[in-house]
Amino acid sequence: MDFLEDLEIYRKAMENAYKIITKERTLDDVYADFEENGIEQFHLPFNPLEEDGRSPDIIDMVIEYYTSTEEYEKCAKLVQIKNKCLSSKI
Repeated sequence: MDFLEDLEIYRKAMENAYKIITKERTLDDVYADFEENGIEQFHLPFNPLEEDGRSPDIIDMVIEYYTSTEEYEKCAKLVQIKNKCLSSKI
């Protein structure tokens, strides 16, 4: 793979993670989209068999990505979700 392909994979992973964290899509929805388009794999910055993506470190990673792309509305939504997740564990 070249650098541009790596960046595209990273972008898609962050987009998929955002949709799953915000519950705009389920893991099954994302998988079905890729299956319908004939793509055999999809990318996430976490292992969906072990976690739901709502751990603080994963959310922070996605926030960092959207900060770098200056998509601050998404960052704000992720911060709210992170705060809810942290407060529910107390």
